[in-house]
Parts: sequence; C-alpha cells; structure tokens
Amino acid sequence: MSSNIDQIIEEIEDYIEGCKFQPLSSTKIIVNKDEIQELIADLRQKTPEEVKRYQKIISNKEAIMADAQAKADSIISKAQIQKDELVSEHLIMQQAYAQADEIVAMAQQQAQEIMDAATNDANEIRMGAVAYADRMLKAIEDLLTSSQNIFKTNFAQLSTSMQKTLDVVTANRAELVPSEDYGDETVMAEEGVPSDDTVSDDA
Repeated sequence: MSSNIDQIIEEIEDYIEGCKFQPLSSTKIIVNKDEIQELIADLRQKTPEEVKRYQKIISNKEAIMADAQAKADSIISKAQIQKDELVSEHLIMQQAYAQADEIVAMAQQQAQEIMDAATNDANEIRMGAVAYADRMLKAIEDLLTSSQNIFKTNFAQLSTSMQKTLDVVTANRAELVPSEDYGDETVMAEEGVPSDDTVSDDA
C-alpha cells in the first residue's frame, strides 16, 4: 500500500502531465497557481506525519531487531536444550540397556549356579539314598545269613540229638526183647510179649 506522500506526489505528476506547454517552448508549462499550491500544501501537511511514522519505525528498528534477536536466541537456546536432553536421554538409554544386559547376564549366571547346585545336591541325595539302601540291604543280608547259619547249626544239633535218642530207644528195645530168645513174633504173641509194631506204637 502506497503512503499519503506517494499519493500526493502522483497527483502532482498527473497534474503536471495535464498542463499545457507555453507557446514556443517544449519544457515550460502553464500551471494554475492555486491548484499547484494546494497540492504542495497538502504535501507539506502530510510530510511530517509520514516522517514521524518512518522515524518511529526507524527508532523502533533497534527494539524490533533486539526483540527478534531475543526470540531467535530463545529459539536457539531451546533447541540446544532439547538437543542436550535428547543426547542425555540417548546416553541414559544406552546406560540403561547396558545395565539391563548386565542384570540379565548376572541373572542367567545365578540361575545356572542355582541349577548346578541343585543338580549336585540331587546327585548327592541320590547317592546318599543309594548308599543308605545298600547299607540296609547289607544289614538284612547279614541278618538272613546269620539266621541261616544259626538254623543250620541248630538243625544239625537237633538232628544229632534226635539220632542219639533214636539209638537209645533202639537199644532199649533190643534189651527188652532179645532176638535169640524167641523164634518169631507168633511165639512172643502167644506168651503175651508185644510185637515190634505194638512197641513202636507205644513209643
């Protein structure tokens, strides 16, 4: 948008273009004094306002520039802060990932140690149980062997004792009925002497 001064200057130029040249001259024109003075007065009146407006703009230039510079500095500062924050967050993330990896590695190591210890304990318990069972079975085996030996010894002693008793009984029978005094069992029966079967039953 053109200023008031520019508009007045254009009006003056249009007015001059509309004036007639003086006779026998191509550079001099005939103007209306009142009209040209009115345009000049109008220009003079408008000039201070425009000058003041431009002076105000110029005087505010430094303030405008300073404000623009402050805004630019603020934007740059914020951008730098954001950049630093992003870098810091990136470093924090890297440290977090490193710590997480370290924690996972430690957890895996501890889990492996626990599994190894549990396996060793299980093996020791199994070996202990096997050894305990073996001791129990050995004790039972020893007890059975000892019992069997005792049974064999006692049975032999019992058999010997029974054989001795049988020999005594046989000898006693022989003394009761000598074979040379009687011819047969019929004679012994007639005389009231019991037969071998009868003696055996009573025995």
